[in-house]
Amino acid sequence: MHGLVDPLLVSVLLFNLFILGTSRLQAVVNGSAIQGVLLGVLTLCVHQTLGFWAILFTLVAILIKAMLIPGMLLRALRDAAIRREVEPFIGFLPCLLLGALGTGAALVFAGTLPLAKEHAGSLLVPASLATVWTGFLILTTRRKAINQVVGYLLLENGIYIMGLTLVDAMPYMVEMGVLLDLFVGIFVMGIILNHISREFSSMDTARMSALKE
Repeated sequence: MHGLVDPLLVSVLLFNLFILGTSRLQAVVNGSAIQGVLLGVLTLCVHQTLGFWAILFTLVAILIKAMLIPGMLLRALRDAAIRREVEPFIGFLPCLLLGALGTGAALVFAGTLPLAKEHAGSLLVPASLATVWTGFLILTTRRKAINQVVGYLLLENGIYIMGLTLVDAMPYMVEMGVLLDLFVGIFVMGIILNHISREFSSMDTARMSALKE
């Protein structure tokens, strides 16, 4: 199972770039859902043994990251009747280039860190840093609230991947803590999405500047 870790992480990085490069909101949500499935399987692969708790956390991760949260976002898309991110603060091609540069920088930077022997040749750390960078890009360059929720989700995915490096030292505790934070954060953002849609009939967070008047 450990042989699948790096291929799964490469797939996670590819979906980071896919999410950065598409304007279709449904594709963004679906991409984050597939990434959630990959991270769930990754959780199973990094454990030394396939015990009950490892399988349980895999199922919980897939349930939250690939089903529950994307389901909430797709429902919000249907209610708001929006399909695309039309005018991001930074265009999709520049964002894609920034994402690719950030991924390359993460690979180089991770090679300079004093990592444990078992993680020295792994993509866990660089994939974590690159995913956090992708989430930050989406949060700061997109106008639609749903895109920004996906950005937060990617930030949490990056933290989750980093937590998997500690699975031998603190098994299950890191994963449970991150999943709990993720669930609470997305729950709060779901409430915010509902209020934005109800007050402004739009998911464009730039319109929240009207609250100053």
